[in-house]
Amino acid sequence: MRDFIQRIRHRGQLAVVERSVDPKFELAAVTKAVQKAGEKAVLFEQVAGSDMTVVSNLYGSHARLCEIIGGTRNTFCQRWWSLMDSPLPFASASVNVAFPQDRISGRLSDLPAITYHGEDGGSYITSAIFLAREPDTGVPNLSFHRSMFIDDGELRIRLGTRHDLTRYQAKAEARNEPLEAALLIGTPPEVFLGACASPPYDVSELDMAAKIAGQPLPMMPCRSIALDVPAATEIVVEGRILPNVRRPEGPFGEFMGYYVPVSDNHVFEVLDVHWRLEPLYHALLCGSPEDLRPLEAVTAARIYKHVSNLVPGVLDVSCRPNVMITIIRLRKQYEGHGRHALLSAVGAHLDYNKVCIVVDEDVDIYNLDEVMWAFMTRGRADTRATIIPDVPGFYRDLHKDHWGRLLLDATSPWGRESEFVRKRVPGEESIRLEDYLRAGT
Repeated sequence: MRDFIQRIRHRGQLAVVERSVDPKFELAAVTKAVQKAGEKAVLFEQVAGSDMTVVSNLYGSHARLCEIIGGTRNTFCQRWWSLMDSPLPFASASVNVAFPQDRISGRLSDLPAITYHGEDGGSYITSAIFLAREPDTGVPNLSFHRSMFIDDGELRIRLGTRHDLTRYQAKAEARNEPLEAALLIGTPPEVFLGACASPPYDVSELDMAAKIAGQPLPMMPCRSIALDVPAATEIVVEGRILPNVRRPEGPFGEFMGYYVPVSDNHVFEVLDVHWRLEPLYHALLCGSPEDLRPLEAVTAARIYKHVSNLVPGVLDVSCRPNVMITIIRLRKQYEGHGRHALLSAVGAHLDYNKVCIVVDEDVDIYNLDEVMWAFMTRGRADTRATIIPDVPGFYRDLHKDHWGRLLLDATSPWGRESEFVRKRVPGEESIRLEDYLRAGT
């Protein structure tokens, strides 16, 4: 992560806050302001109550995500699957190293106590990647789960219902055993993106991380539990999820933009905390671009593969500006081609795809203004919009607020493409404003 931050800083993509900030609301408010102003990451040099430097919005840029996997803006989906589907180019995804002697021991309360939203039930660790092993096979898993700070010995965590870690914990709990796990805060970028992947149950996200890195991951042993973790992780919290124990957690402002109410969730017993010299604490503002861009990118890749397997001519897929939308860029080959793409997209991810839109290849699918312009200008609204009622949405959508699907065909009419050739100003792509304007204007 440190090398990644240095590259960002060198390119002028890092905002630095030198003054002291309050971890309760102020840090999150400044982070939101930085995100509204652009895609820069932000580094907080002084956070009240902690000696640690805090960094946020590292992954809030689609361009930076493409850079991590070696792709370009329009090739994330293709590059993702070329990595995901290829075998490991080396014998093992990891290489064992000794526990670094310069790591510092501490307490959970030494970490920045960040409270993000006005109604949050307390301070939360939001960026931590949980690493655990499948109780029967030993396959390691990486996943994200919010963690509410209670005291130096306890976190309360929400596992959800469909995560592999939830299945691991259920297996251990059925045996009345705790599940050992480590919280990784501030991992190398390849580990962060690997944790965003959703491979089959018996496939390790560490394999994906190694493929992104292009080399085996150095892994160090934990001190209190029988797990190995990425050695370059800034901060590691070791512990175990207790069996048959649930305690109140929340409320918390989640990624959809609303508060999740208090509920009884799992308890994580903290056994050890340690970090690198001069650690960097990664803070992730839930529902912000840093939370959404990685989720959108890997979801788009999943939908791209599904639709491409069924429909020809799929060039790219975007799930911006919200993971609930799917936009398909298509090289149209026959009448009704767009509708084929839309129908195949509906089944690609049953939790999302609330709105699916297909556009021609000349439309920028990462710009919703352009996408809607295409729908408004390339044909009738009534015949190119399809509502599919009563399709279930989120698996926990008790009130059915996310049921139903809206499909929009924003491609030009088949056989009349020449009427919809976009106007262009010759040379506009090569204009550099600094060559024409005075400094300061």
